[in-house]
Amino acid sequence: MQTDFDLLQSQLQALLDNETDTLANTSNFVALLNNALDDINWIGVYVLRGEELVLGPFQGLAACVRIPLGKGVCGTAARLLETQRVADVHEFPGHIACDAASRSELVVPLLVNNELVGVLDIDSPSKNRFSAADQAGIESLCRTFCATQTDFSL
Repeated sequence: MQTDFDLLQSQLQALLDNETDTLANTSNFVALLNNALDDINWIGVYVLRGEELVLGPFQGLAACVRIPLGKGVCGTAARLLETQRVADVHEFPGHIACDAASRSELVVPLLVNNELVGVLDIDSPSKNRFSAADQAGIESLCRTFCATQTDFSL
């Protein structure tokens, strides 16, 4: 099923309008994506705290709480400030397995005022779940989300 990213953009904007609480906005962002994306088994935000990422709002099974920068898919995305789209997580050197069912992963750095504040992490139980179009759509949603956040202290 093709994701309607234009519809998600308008839904996200409606959720964010006139709400300044970052925790509430992050929770709604994750929930919106969880309900809109098919074939995913975990989605959440990891928040930058010093030299590590700390688990924030998510939906799915209990997850790893702390991830050092540069480690695993999330830590790599954060360190490089580049989206990581991994077709098979078992082929990713240093992958951190929080859910054994996860096979592919998309991690997008979250930048507020050009500063890293965390990452959005999406896992799927299927190999090759995330396309280039998915990556572009999710990155655009992340930019919209981050543009509305002035204080990312969850």
